[in-house]
Amino acid sequence: MPISNLFPADLRLTIDPDSLGFSDSSELLQYPLPWIGQERAEMAARFGLGMDQPDYNLFVLGEVGSGRSSLLRQTMVAAAAMRSTPPDLCYLHNFDAPERPLALRLPAGQGRLLRQLLARLTKSLLMEIPQRLGGQDFKVGSERIKKAYKAEEAKAYTELTAFAESHDFTIHREGGHIVFTLLGEKGHILTEDEVLTLPKARRVEIEQAEQELHAEITRYFEKIRPMERVMNEALAALQRQVVKPLLESESQEIRAGLRKQIKDSVKLGSYLEQVMEDVLGNLELFKVSDTDEEGRQEELERVMSRYRVNLVVDNDGLNGAPVIVEDNPLFHSLFGSIEYQSENDVLATDFTRIRAGSLLRAHGGFLMLHLRDLLADALVWEKLRRLLRSDRLQIEEPGTAFTSITAVSLVPEAVDVEVKIVLIGSRQQYYDLQEADPEFARRFRVKVDFAESFLASAETRRASAIFVAHACRELGLPHFTAAAVACLLEDSHRQVDDQLRQSAIFARAEALVMESAALCQARAGHRVDAEDVEAALRARVLRHDYPEQRLQESIAEGDVLITLNGEKVGQLNSLTQVDLGDYRFGFPVRVTARTFAGEDGLLNIEREVEMSGPIHDKGVFILQNYLSALFVHAAPLALNASIVFEQEYNGMEGDSASCAELYVLLSSLSDLPLKQGIAVTGAVNQHGEVLPVGGVNEKIEGYFSVCETAGLDGSHGVLIPARNRRHLMLERKVVEAVAGNLFHIYTAEHASEGVQLLTGFPAGMADETGNYPHDSVLGRAHQTLLAYRRACQESQRPKVRRKRS
Repeated sequence: MPISNLFPADLRLTIDPDSLGFSDSSELLQYPLPWIGQERAEMAARFGLGMDQPDYNLFVLGEVGSGRSSLLRQTMVAAAAMRSTPPDLCYLHNFDAPERPLALRLPAGQGRLLRQLLARLTKSLLMEIPQRLGGQDFKVGSERIKKAYKAEEAKAYTELTAFAESHDFTIHREGGHIVFTLLGEKGHILTEDEVLTLPKARRVEIEQAEQELHAEITRYFEKIRPMERVMNEALAALQRQVVKPLLESESQEIRAGLRKQIKDSVKLGSYLEQVMEDVLGNLELFKVSDTDEEGRQEELERVMSRYRVNLVVDNDGLNGAPVIVEDNPLFHSLFGSIEYQSENDVLATDFTRIRAGSLLRAHGGFLMLHLRDLLADALVWEKLRRLLRSDRLQIEEPGTAFTSITAVSLVPEAVDVEVKIVLIGSRQQYYDLQEADPEFARRFRVKVDFAESFLASAETRRASAIFVAHACRELGLPHFTAAAVACLLEDSHRQVDDQLRQSAIFARAEALVMESAALCQARAGHRVDAEDVEAALRARVLRHDYPEQRLQESIAEGDVLITLNGEKVGQLNSLTQVDLGDYRFGFPVRVTARTFAGEDGLLNIEREVEMSGPIHDKGVFILQNYLSALFVHAAPLALNASIVFEQEYNGMEGDSASCAELYVLLSSLSDLPLKQGIAVTGAVNQHGEVLPVGGVNEKIEGYFSVCETAGLDGSHGVLIPARNRRHLMLERKVVEAVAGNLFHIYTAEHASEGVQLLTGFPAGMADETGNYPHDSVLGRAHQTLLAYRRACQESQRPKVRRKRS
């Protein structure tokens, strides 16, 4: 096919503002914000969020700025509103094993109510129990018990006294002990010296009587101690009898206050019974004491603290299921934590210091996480893997194992966690995870794949305009005219280098909306117009294009050699692109080739010095095979050829220069000069077809800037693949130059089409014998290759020496 010279209308897509159907974006606020161009992702997200089966977590993959987080959050909120509100979660004191606090789930709002009821219970106990223990009924009953004990004890003491007197002893109580003394004949107390003066027989009798009295005193204590124990038990029973109705009444009020059906009702009932028993077992602490009152109060406070409720998840007032977005998934913020305080060089804690993490707060709902954040901490990653395997969460504090002081640790009861995780990551992370950890990946059965671009249509353009309207409202910005929205849409096409597709990276569009609105406000405008958007685009380029400017200046100043006029053999301008991440630009690079007779074949100098990447090397090998196929009838080729990118010191990657490399080789072989005003980009396959390349707009514009600086004279242009035609979204100044016939953009489908454009000679078609016409480029190259072969053959013939006679 003949080469094509594109018209101005082919060089960019122009959107008519009147075709959008509105005058400014404020007219579109009535419409909800749609998923623009992400039908596949939207369908997958709604499917995954609606699945109640385990392992149907969502992995959202896509580029940053594609709206993957905001759109999923929006859909999660809508899905959560259709679900029932999950229960509260409380931790309670475990009376049997205090180091293992009990977990209790209550209907939403009931956890707060239980906390209030138990707080009221403690206040009531502190007030009512002392009153009841000091009441008349208790006093009468306790006096009766004590009186009965005292009567029995007095009777036993009377018998002991009589026994002592019968053995000439007198006894009295002293500090809880019984002290006895020996009496003389006249009833006076004998001293130790007086006892020593008594006859030996009497002393023996006294000693025998003393032993009998000791035995009798022992029997006395053995008799009254059970009586005292019975009294104490009776008093305790009386205390319990007086206080128990109060506890039963309070317990009934707590149960009545929690009117909703409680799944853990048996556990709650058992806990309340244990509270009653604990109170009844510590009733003495409720009595005011004359001694050590401060110690009694501290111990009472410690006991009463057992009856608190640690409400770690409070869903009171929540409508539907929770939606949690965890942007900082540290171990404690994700899985919960146990707080400690130092007491006498010991880290102490209790059940009231247990804190819930995002996973517990998201129980029954949705939790959004970013994969990159999770991978930053191996402990977080491993615990999340175990959680997904078991669906049970054990709150722990891993850091206490590495502290310098002893820690009193807790092991809270593990709880079931039903949460649907929405994991955000890149496409590469998704496939890396599939390979590295298939067990973990199996837990994320729903793949939500966000596209980077989508086919444009009237519907997607209107949806994009609705996006602009909502962005203006949310950010408090002036609205956009239809012409300004059309300019935004054209930039969206430019971002993906495609006249048929729009960019799905709406973060850039939102930034452009803000920057354009700022310029509008600076000029005191009421509506953002197309001029504001174009000015914002120019300002953005100006903030980023310093590297391009310096390169352009080095070409204009002659430091980088680029020939723009005339013709040269074996020399051509190729187009390359530099991607700095935040800015892309193109510039020309001179490609040269030299050919000689030899047997080394094609030498890629960049590859030899390790300045080229694998894709570029692959392109050169393909080129070499295509060249061999062109001259298969002349095989084997007797050729030494070298190709180099002049003044390129940063390395080369990509195969978009293989067309230019082919042309300089054919030029060197045919000795036909190439037009220096036409730069070339395009990849060639083994059949000579020209393949599309990336960055075509930046490449054309970069070369155009060089030519514009030198002065456009109508001889300048570029040759690009015909398959890149729909990718053109060129700057308006390039379009205007083409319209003025000062610059040209040519397209070719086959490498042979560019040969005639660059040399002025036809490429040539092989006849039945494989030979090309002599006046064609390939024919001339063929003749050169034959000459190279003859030269090689001549150099390999053995030389015959002639002997002189």
